[in-house]
Amino acid sequence: MQLILRPYEHNDLDNLVKHANNFNISKYLTDKFPFPYQKKDGEAFIQLALSHHPLQIKAIVVNNEVIGSIGVHQLADIYSKSAEMGYWIAEDFWGKGIIPQAVKEMLKYGFETFDVERIFARTAHTNLASQRVLKKAGFILEAELKGTIFKNGEYFDELIFGFRKNQLG
Repeated sequence: MQLILRPYEHNDLDNLVKHANNFNISKYLTDKFPFPYQKKDGEAFIQLALSHHPLQIKAIVVNNEVIGSIGVHQLADIYSKSAEMGYWIAEDFWGKGIIPQAVKEMLKYGFETFDVERIFARTAHTNLASQRVLKKAGFILEAELKGTIFKNGEYFDELIFGFRKNQLG
């Protein structure tokens, strides 16, 4: 199983929608990631992914099929030396070691492409799999904020994990 991170292509739409249309994925993401996930959502996302220069969002591809997304987004103003990473992967591919590999590759890309010293990721306290991914990739828990996430009628604690440029091996 070969992992490739690459720019989105318009012909990725069907695979994107097929895998993104899953409540078990959307429940851990911001409300910008809808459920149900429809063709119009995928079209808008691909357009957004291709609009950034340099590229901020990449498709996660295995066996020539888009199975998820990963992005690094540089912040602005006094936070300009930090970037936020976000990712998701199709449920059929959970637990196969794909995301830790994608995160490590995207860390390298993020530090080479953007003038940042820190890349961070946020997750709900209930998303244990994502916490394991981040720790496995070398991220360090920086903060735990009580009840800051409100999703699907519930409050969740927000965990913030950081990775510093000087940690790259």
